[in-house]
Amino acid sequence: MSLLKEVILQMFFVLIPFVLFNIYYRDKMRNFSQSFILVTSSISLFLAMTFSSSVVEGVIFDVRYVIMFFGLVYGGVQTGLILLGEFVIYRLYLGGDGSFIALVISVFSFSVSLLMYRTYKTTHRKTFFTILAGVLFSIIALTLTYFYLPHYFVKHLTYHMLVIPLQNTLGIWILMSLFSKSVSDKEIFIKHAQNEKIETMSHVAASLAHEVRNPLTAVKGFLRLMQENPHDFTKSAQYMNICMDEIQRTEVILSEYLAISKPLTNRHEQVNVVELLKVMRAVMSPFAILHNVELEVRTPDISVTIMANPDEIKQVLVNFIKNAIEACTNVRKGRVFLSLVVEEGKAILIIKDNGVGMDEGQMKRLGSIYFSTKSSGTGLGLTYSYHVIHTIGGTVTVNSKPNVGTKFSIIFPYQE
Repeated sequence: MSLLKEVILQMFFVLIPFVLFNIYYRDKMRNFSQSFILVTSSISLFLAMTFSSSVVEGVIFDVRYVIMFFGLVYGGVQTGLILLGEFVIYRLYLGGDGSFIALVISVFSFSVSLLMYRTYKTTHRKTFFTILAGVLFSIIALTLTYFYLPHYFVKHLTYHMLVIPLQNTLGIWILMSLFSKSVSDKEIFIKHAQNEKIETMSHVAASLAHEVRNPLTAVKGFLRLMQENPHDFTKSAQYMNICMDEIQRTEVILSEYLAISKPLTNRHEQVNVVELLKVMRAVMSPFAILHNVELEVRTPDISVTIMANPDEIKQVLVNFIKNAIEACTNVRKGRVFLSLVVEEGKAILIIKDNGVGMDEGQMKRLGSIYFSTKSSGTGLGLTYSYHVIHTIGGTVTVNSKPNVGTKFSIIFPYQE
Protein backbone atom coordinates (compact mmCIF):
# COMPACT_ATOMS: atom_id res chain seq x y z
CA MET A 1 0.00 0.00 0.00
CA SER A 2 2.91 2.33 0.77
CA LEU A 3 4.40 1.74 -2.69
CA LEU A 4 1.05 2.55 -4.31
CA LYS A 5 0.84 5.82 -2.38
CA GLU A 6 4.32 6.80 -3.53
CA VAL A 7 3.46 6.09 -7.17
CA ILE A 8 0.21 8.08 -6.95
CA LEU A 9 2.04 11.00 -5.33
CA GLN A 10 4.65 11.03 -8.11
CA MET A 11 1.87 10.91 -10.74
CA PHE A 12 0.34 13.97 -9.11
CA PHE A 13 3.63 15.87 -9.36
CA VAL A 14 4.15 14.84 -12.97
CA LEU A 15 0.73 16.28 -13.90
CA ILE A 16 1.50 19.77 -12.58
CA PRO A 17 2.43 21.26 -16.01
CA PHE A 18 -0.76 19.83 -17.53
CA VAL A 19 -2.98 21.16 -14.74
CA LEU A 20 -1.40 24.63 -14.71
CA PHE A 21 -1.62 24.85 -18.51
CA ASN A 22 -5.37 24.25 -18.43
CA ILE A 23 -5.81 26.79 -15.64
CA TYR A 24 -3.59 29.57 -16.97
CA TYR A 25 -4.29 29.30 -20.70
CA ARG A 26 -7.97 28.39 -20.44
CA ASP A 27 -9.29 31.81 -21.57
CA LYS A 28 -6.22 33.02 -23.45
CA MET A 29 -5.94 33.28 -27.22
CA ARG A 30 -2.40 31.89 -27.28
CA ASN A 31 -0.60 28.65 -26.56
CA PHE A 32 2.14 27.82 -24.06
CA SER A 33 5.45 29.68 -23.95
CA GLN A 34 8.98 28.43 -23.26
CA SER A 35 9.04 30.29 -19.93
CA PHE A 36 5.77 28.59 -18.90
CA ILE A 37 7.27 25.15 -19.61
CA LEU A 38 10.42 26.03 -17.64
CA VAL A 39 8.54 27.35 -14.60
CA THR A 40 5.99 24.54 -14.37
CA SER A 41 8.61 21.85 -15.02
CA SER A 42 10.85 23.34 -12.33
CA ILE A 43 7.98 23.29 -9.82
CA SER A 44 7.17 19.70 -10.74
CA LEU A 45 10.83 18.66 -10.52
CA PHE A 46 11.34 20.30 -7.13
CA LEU A 47 8.24 18.69 -5.60
CA ALA A 48 8.96 15.27 -7.10
CA MET A 49 12.50 15.27 -5.68
CA THR A 50 11.43 16.68 -2.31
CA PHE A 51 8.76 14.00 -1.80
CA SER A 52 10.53 11.22 -3.70
CA SER A 53 10.30 7.45 -3.26
CA SER A 54 12.98 6.02 -0.98
CA VAL A 55 13.54 2.80 0.93
CA VAL A 56 17.07 3.68 2.08
CA GLU A 57 18.07 7.15 3.18
CA GLY A 58 20.16 8.90 0.55
CA VAL A 59 18.95 6.72 -2.35
CA ILE A 60 15.85 8.26 -3.93
CA PHE A 61 13.80 7.68 -7.06
CA ASP A 62 11.21 9.92 -8.68
CA VAL A 63 9.92 11.16 -12.04
CA ARG A 64 12.81 13.59 -12.65
CA TYR A 65 13.74 12.08 -16.03
CA VAL A 66 10.13 12.23 -17.19
CA ILE A 67 9.97 15.93 -16.34
CA MET A 68 13.29 16.68 -18.03
CA PHE A 69 12.17 14.86 -21.18
CA PHE A 70 8.92 16.84 -21.14
CA GLY A 71 10.81 20.13 -20.72
CA LEU A 72 13.14 19.20 -23.56
CA VAL A 73 10.30 18.34 -25.97
CA TYR A 74 8.10 21.38 -25.28
CA GLY A 75 10.67 23.91 -24.09
CA GLY A 76 13.68 23.10 -26.25
CA VAL A 77 17.29 22.23 -25.48
CA GLN A 78 17.84 25.37 -23.41
CA THR A 79 14.95 24.50 -21.10
CA GLY A 80 16.17 20.92 -20.83
CA LEU A 81 19.69 22.02 -19.87
CA ILE A 82 18.33 24.42 -17.23
CA LEU A 83 16.23 21.63 -15.73
CA LEU A 84 19.27 19.34 -15.72
CA GLY A 85 21.28 22.03 -13.93
CA GLU A 86 18.49 22.51 -11.37
CA PHE A 87 18.40 18.77 -10.76
CA VAL A 88 22.18 18.52 -10.26
CA ILE A 89 22.25 21.42 -7.79
CA TYR A 90 19.26 20.21 -5.78
CA ARG A 91 20.42 16.58 -5.76
CA LEU A 92 23.84 17.59 -4.41
CA TYR A 93 22.04 19.66 -1.79
CA LEU A 94 19.96 16.65 -0.71
CA GLY A 95 23.12 14.52 -0.49
CA GLY A 96 23.22 10.84 0.52
CA ASP A 97 24.87 7.67 -0.77
CA GLY A 98 22.98 7.80 -4.05
CA SER A 99 24.10 11.29 -5.08
CA PHE A 100 26.89 10.17 -7.39
CA ILE A 101 24.94 7.44 -9.14
CA ALA A 102 21.97 9.81 -9.49
CA LEU A 103 24.17 12.27 -11.40
CA VAL A 104 25.51 9.48 -13.63
CA ILE A 105 21.98 8.24 -14.36
CA SER A 106 20.83 11.78 -15.14
CA VAL A 107 23.64 12.25 -17.69
CA PHE A 108 22.76 9.01 -19.49
CA SER A 109 19.02 9.69 -19.35
CA PHE A 110 19.42 13.23 -20.64
CA SER A 111 21.60 11.95 -23.48
CA VAL A 112 18.84 9.52 -24.44
CA SER A 113 16.32 12.37 -24.26
CA LEU A 114 18.45 14.47 -26.62
CA LEU A 115 18.60 11.59 -29.10
CA MET A 116 14.85 10.98 -28.95
CA TYR A 117 13.17 14.37 -28.64
CA ARG A 118 13.58 15.51 -32.26
CA THR A 119 12.23 12.19 -33.50
CA TYR A 120 9.36 12.46 -31.04
CA LYS A 121 8.37 15.91 -32.36
CA THR A 122 8.24 14.75 -36.00
CA THR A 123 6.91 11.20 -35.71
CA HIS A 124 3.26 10.17 -35.82
CA ARG A 125 3.99 7.27 -33.46
CA LYS A 126 4.18 9.47 -30.38
CA THR A 127 2.65 6.92 -28.02
CA PHE A 128 5.26 4.32 -28.97
CA PHE A 129 8.19 6.72 -28.49
CA THR A 130 6.70 8.01 -25.23
CA ILE A 131 6.52 4.52 -23.72
CA LEU A 132 9.94 3.67 -25.19
CA ALA A 133 11.45 6.70 -23.44
CA GLY A 134 9.91 5.61 -20.13
CA VAL A 135 11.24 2.07 -20.56
CA LEU A 136 14.74 3.33 -21.44
CA PHE A 137 14.81 5.65 -18.41
CA SER A 138 13.86 2.68 -16.20
CA ILE A 139 16.49 0.39 -17.75
CA ILE A 140 19.23 3.02 -17.33
CA ALA A 141 18.28 3.68 -13.69
CA LEU A 142 17.99 -0.01 -12.77
CA THR A 143 21.18 -1.08 -14.57
CA LEU A 144 23.44 1.62 -13.13
CA THR A 145 21.94 1.21 -9.65
CA TYR A 146 22.61 -2.53 -9.79
CA PHE A 147 26.28 -2.04 -10.77
CA TYR A 148 26.91 0.73 -8.26
CA LEU A 149 24.80 -0.54 -5.33
CA PRO A 150 24.29 -4.30 -5.95
CA HIS A 151 23.48 -5.26 -2.34
CA TYR A 152 20.94 -2.48 -2.01
CA PHE A 153 19.40 -3.39 -5.38
CA VAL A 154 18.98 -7.09 -4.57
CA LYS A 155 17.68 -6.41 -1.07
CA HIS A 156 14.89 -4.22 -2.43
CA LEU A 157 14.37 -6.06 -5.71
CA THR A 158 10.55 -5.83 -5.64
CA TYR A 159 10.67 -2.09 -5.16
CA HIS A 160 13.06 -1.56 -8.04
CA MET A 161 11.33 -3.89 -10.47
CA LEU A 162 7.85 -2.47 -9.80
CA VAL A 163 7.95 1.13 -8.62
CA ILE A 164 10.69 2.57 -10.84
CA PRO A 165 9.39 1.20 -14.18
CA LEU A 166 5.82 2.07 -13.20
CA GLN A 167 6.72 5.65 -12.24
CA ASN A 168 8.71 6.33 -15.38
CA THR A 169 6.55 4.55 -17.96
CA LEU A 170 3.16 5.52 -16.56
CA GLY A 171 4.30 9.03 -15.66
CA ILE A 172 5.73 9.90 -19.07
CA TRP A 173 2.74 8.39 -20.90
CA ILE A 174 0.19 10.31 -18.81
CA LEU A 175 2.00 13.66 -18.95
CA MET A 176 2.93 13.60 -22.64
CA SER A 177 -0.46 12.29 -23.78
CA LEU A 178 -2.58 14.70 -21.75
CA PHE A 179 -0.41 17.74 -22.42
CA SER A 180 -0.23 16.97 -26.15
CA LYS A 181 -4.03 16.68 -26.27
CA SER A 182 -4.48 19.99 -24.43
CA VAL A 183 -2.02 21.78 -26.72
CA SER A 184 -3.72 20.33 -29.79
CA ASP A 185 -7.16 21.39 -28.53
CA LYS A 186 -5.86 24.89 -27.80
CA GLU A 187 -4.43 25.17 -31.34
CA ILE A 188 -7.77 24.10 -32.81
CA PHE A 189 -9.59 26.62 -30.60
CA ILE A 190 -7.27 29.47 -31.63
CA LYS A 191 -7.52 28.56 -35.30
CA HIS A 192 -11.31 28.36 -35.08
CA ALA A 193 -11.48 31.74 -33.34
CA GLN A 194 -9.23 33.30 -35.98
CA ASN A 195 -11.29 31.82 -38.82
CA GLU A 196 -14.47 32.99 -37.14
CA LYS A 197 -13.08 36.51 -36.83
CA ILE A 198 -12.03 36.52 -40.50
CA GLU A 199 -15.48 35.31 -41.52
CA THR A 200 -17.14 37.90 -39.30
CA MET A 201 -15.03 40.71 -40.67
CA SER A 202 -15.77 39.61 -44.25
CA HIS A 203 -19.48 39.89 -43.50
CA VAL A 204 -18.87 43.24 -41.82
CA ALA A 205 -16.94 44.44 -44.86
CA ALA A 206 -19.79 43.40 -47.14
CA SER A 207 -22.28 45.16 -44.88
CA LEU A 208 -20.01 48.20 -44.71
CA ALA A 209 -19.74 48.41 -48.50
CA HIS A 210 -23.52 48.33 -48.77
CA GLU A 211 -24.03 50.93 -46.03
CA VAL A 212 -21.40 53.32 -47.43
CA ARG A 213 -22.57 52.95 -51.02
CA ASN A 214 -26.07 54.24 -50.21
CA PRO A 215 -25.06 57.69 -48.87
CA LEU A 216 -22.38 58.05 -51.55
CA THR A 217 -24.99 57.38 -54.23
CA ALA A 218 -27.24 60.02 -52.68
CA VAL A 219 -24.39 62.55 -52.52
CA LYS A 220 -23.48 61.82 -56.13
CA GLY A 221 -27.08 62.34 -57.23
CA PHE A 222 -27.51 65.68 -55.45
CA LEU A 223 -24.16 66.95 -56.72
CA ARG A 224 -25.30 66.16 -60.23
CA LEU A 225 -28.53 68.11 -59.64
CA MET A 226 -26.49 71.05 -58.36
CA GLN A 227 -24.31 70.81 -61.46
CA GLU A 228 -27.37 70.89 -63.73
CA ASN A 229 -28.89 73.91 -61.92
CA PRO A 230 -25.88 75.94 -60.72
CA HIS A 231 -27.89 79.17 -60.37
CA ASP A 232 -30.68 77.75 -58.19
CA PHE A 233 -29.07 78.72 -54.88
CA THR A 234 -32.08 77.78 -52.74
CA LYS A 235 -32.16 74.18 -53.93
CA SER A 236 -28.37 74.00 -53.94
CA ALA A 237 -28.39 74.90 -50.25
CA GLN A 238 -30.95 72.17 -49.56
CA TYR A 239 -28.95 69.66 -51.56
CA MET A 240 -25.79 70.69 -49.72
CA ASN A 241 -27.42 70.07 -46.33
CA ILE A 242 -28.57 66.63 -47.46
CA CYS A 243 -25.07 65.83 -48.73
CA MET A 244 -23.55 66.88 -45.39
CA ASP A 245 -26.00 64.63 -43.52
CA GLU A 246 -25.13 61.68 -45.75
CA ILE A 247 -21.39 62.29 -45.34
CA GLN A 248 -21.83 62.48 -41.56
CA ARG A 249 -23.75 59.20 -41.65
CA THR A 250 -20.89 57.62 -43.60
CA GLU A 251 -18.40 58.84 -40.97
CA VAL A 252 -20.46 57.22 -38.21
CA ILE A 253 -20.57 53.90 -40.07
CA LEU A 254 -16.80 53.96 -40.68
CA SER A 255 -16.11 54.84 -37.02
CA GLU A 256 -18.22 51.90 -35.84
CA TYR A 257 -16.46 49.57 -38.26
CA LEU A 258 -13.01 50.68 -37.08
CA ALA A 259 -14.08 50.27 -33.45
CA ILE A 260 -15.08 46.64 -33.93
CA SER A 261 -12.23 45.70 -36.27
CA LYS A 262 -9.34 46.87 -34.11
CA PRO A 263 -8.25 44.59 -31.24
CA LEU A 264 -9.17 45.60 -27.71
CA THR A 265 -6.32 46.87 -25.56
CA ASN A 266 -5.03 45.09 -22.48
CA ARG A 267 -4.67 48.39 -20.59
CA HIS A 268 -7.06 47.87 -17.72
CA GLU A 269 -7.22 50.19 -14.74
CA GLN A 270 -9.63 51.10 -11.98
CA VAL A 271 -12.62 52.99 -13.37
CA ASN A 272 -15.01 54.78 -11.02
CA VAL A 273 -18.41 53.98 -12.53
CA VAL A 274 -20.20 56.60 -10.40
CA GLU A 275 -18.00 59.41 -11.71
CA LEU A 276 -18.20 57.99 -15.22
CA LEU A 277 -22.01 58.06 -15.16
CA LYS A 278 -21.93 61.71 -14.08
CA VAL A 279 -19.70 62.47 -17.05
CA MET A 280 -22.04 60.52 -19.35
CA ARG A 281 -25.02 62.53 -18.09
CA ALA A 282 -23.25 65.78 -18.98
CA VAL A 283 -22.11 64.45 -22.37
CA MET A 284 -25.38 62.84 -23.46
CA SER A 285 -27.86 65.41 -22.07
CA PRO A 286 -27.63 67.68 -25.17
CA PHE A 287 -28.30 64.67 -27.39
CA ALA A 288 -31.31 63.74 -25.24
CA ILE A 289 -32.68 67.31 -25.31
CA LEU A 290 -32.28 67.38 -29.09
CA HIS A 291 -34.56 64.33 -29.31
CA ASN A 292 -37.01 65.61 -26.64
CA VAL A 293 -36.08 62.78 -24.27
CA GLU A 294 -35.59 63.10 -20.52
CA LEU A 295 -32.30 61.60 -19.28
CA GLU A 296 -32.11 60.70 -15.59
CA VAL A 297 -29.10 59.18 -13.80
CA ARG A 298 -29.20 57.77 -10.28
CA THR A 299 -25.99 56.62 -8.55
CA PRO A 300 -25.14 55.34 -5.06
CA ASP A 301 -23.28 57.49 -2.54
CA ILE A 302 -20.36 55.06 -2.39
CA SER A 303 -17.51 54.74 -4.88
CA VAL A 304 -17.98 51.82 -7.28
CA THR A 305 -14.91 50.78 -9.29
CA ILE A 306 -14.36 48.17 -11.99
CA MET A 307 -11.24 47.04 -13.88
CA ALA A 308 -11.55 48.17 -17.50
CA ASN A 309 -10.10 50.37 -20.20
CA PRO A 310 -11.68 53.80 -19.51
CA ASP A 311 -11.89 54.80 -23.18
CA GLU A 312 -13.55 51.54 -24.19
CA ILE A 313 -16.06 51.57 -21.34
CA LYS A 314 -17.00 55.18 -22.17
CA GLN A 315 -17.70 54.18 -25.76
CA VAL A 316 -19.83 51.28 -24.50
CA LEU A 317 -21.96 53.61 -22.37
CA VAL A 318 -22.30 56.09 -25.23
CA ASN A 319 -23.56 53.29 -27.49
CA PHE A 320 -26.16 52.03 -25.01
CA ILE A 321 -27.40 55.49 -23.97
CA LYS A 322 -27.54 56.72 -27.56
CA ASN A 323 -29.59 53.69 -28.60
CA ALA A 324 -31.96 54.16 -25.66
CA ILE A 325 -32.51 57.84 -26.50
CA GLU A 326 -33.11 57.10 -30.18
CA ALA A 327 -35.63 54.41 -29.20
CA CYS A 328 -37.67 57.10 -27.42
CA THR A 329 -37.56 59.68 -30.22
CA ASN A 330 -41.09 59.01 -31.49
CA VAL A 331 -42.55 58.34 -28.04
CA ARG A 332 -44.55 60.96 -26.14
CA LYS A 333 -42.66 61.94 -22.97
CA GLY A 334 -39.66 59.77 -23.82
CA ARG A 335 -37.52 58.91 -20.82
CA VAL A 336 -34.18 57.14 -20.32
CA PHE A 337 -33.28 56.13 -16.78
CA LEU A 338 -29.81 54.97 -15.65
CA SER A 339 -29.15 53.49 -12.22
CA LEU A 340 -26.21 51.75 -10.58
CA VAL A 341 -26.54 49.19 -7.78
CA VAL A 342 -24.08 46.88 -6.02
CA GLU A 343 -25.20 43.35 -5.18
CA GLU A 344 -23.11 40.37 -4.00
CA GLY A 345 -19.79 41.63 -5.32
CA LYS A 346 -21.21 42.80 -8.63
CA ALA A 347 -21.86 46.27 -10.02
CA ILE A 348 -25.11 46.30 -12.00
CA LEU A 349 -25.76 49.16 -14.39
CA ILE A 350 -29.39 49.40 -15.49
CA ILE A 351 -30.32 51.35 -18.62
CA LYS A 352 -34.09 51.59 -18.97
CA ASP A 353 -36.21 53.41 -21.54
CA ASN A 354 -39.89 53.69 -22.45
CA GLY A 355 -39.23 53.55 -26.17
CA VAL A 356 -40.50 51.35 -28.98
CA GLY A 357 -39.25 48.13 -27.37
CA MET A 358 -38.41 44.81 -29.02
CA ASP A 359 -39.95 41.39 -29.47
CA GLU A 360 -38.31 38.05 -28.61
CA GLY A 361 -36.81 37.60 -32.06
CA GLN A 362 -35.18 41.02 -32.00
CA MET A 363 -33.73 40.49 -28.51
CA LYS A 364 -32.12 37.20 -29.54
CA ARG A 365 -30.32 38.93 -32.41
CA LEU A 366 -28.96 41.82 -30.32
CA GLY A 367 -25.20 42.15 -30.65
CA SER A 368 -25.13 40.61 -34.11
CA ILE A 369 -23.41 42.64 -36.81
CA TYR A 370 -26.25 41.83 -39.17
CA PHE A 371 -28.98 43.27 -36.98
CA SER A 372 -30.15 46.69 -35.88
CA THR A 373 -33.57 47.92 -34.77
CA LYS A 374 -32.86 51.22 -36.53
CA SER A 375 -33.44 51.52 -40.27
CA SER A 376 -30.09 53.26 -40.71
CA GLY A 377 -28.13 51.12 -38.24
CA THR A 378 -25.56 48.38 -38.83
CA GLY A 379 -25.50 46.74 -35.39
CA LEU A 380 -21.75 47.40 -35.09
CA GLY A 381 -22.10 49.60 -32.00
CA LEU A 382 -23.76 46.93 -29.86
CA THR A 383 -21.46 44.22 -31.24
CA TYR A 384 -18.46 46.24 -30.09
CA SER A 385 -20.12 46.97 -26.72
CA TYR A 386 -20.95 43.32 -26.03
CA HIS A 387 -17.38 42.35 -26.94
CA VAL A 388 -15.86 44.89 -24.53
CA ILE A 389 -18.17 43.85 -21.68
CA HIS A 390 -17.46 40.14 -22.13
CA THR A 391 -13.70 40.81 -22.33
CA ILE A 392 -13.65 42.33 -18.83
CA GLY A 393 -15.74 39.48 -17.42
CA GLY A 394 -19.12 41.20 -17.57
CA THR A 395 -22.50 40.07 -18.88
CA VAL A 396 -25.50 41.74 -20.50
CA THR A 397 -29.15 40.82 -19.99
CA VAL A 398 -32.10 42.47 -21.72
CA ASN A 399 -35.84 42.62 -21.08
CA SER A 400 -38.13 44.33 -23.54
CA LYS A 401 -41.71 44.53 -24.76
CA PRO A 402 -42.92 46.18 -27.97
CA ASN A 403 -44.38 49.66 -27.37
CA VAL A 404 -43.51 49.43 -23.65
CA GLY A 405 -39.75 49.84 -23.43
CA THR A 406 -36.42 48.11 -22.92
CA LYS A 407 -34.26 47.40 -19.90
CA PHE A 408 -30.55 46.53 -20.26
CA SER A 409 -28.70 45.18 -17.21
CA ILE A 410 -24.91 45.31 -17.55
CA ILE A 411 -23.19 43.30 -14.82
CA PHE A 412 -19.53 44.08 -14.06
CA PRO A 413 -17.17 42.33 -11.61
CA TYR A 414 -17.00 44.76 -8.69
CA GLN A 415 -13.59 45.84 -7.32
CA GLU A 416 -14.11 46.59 -3.62
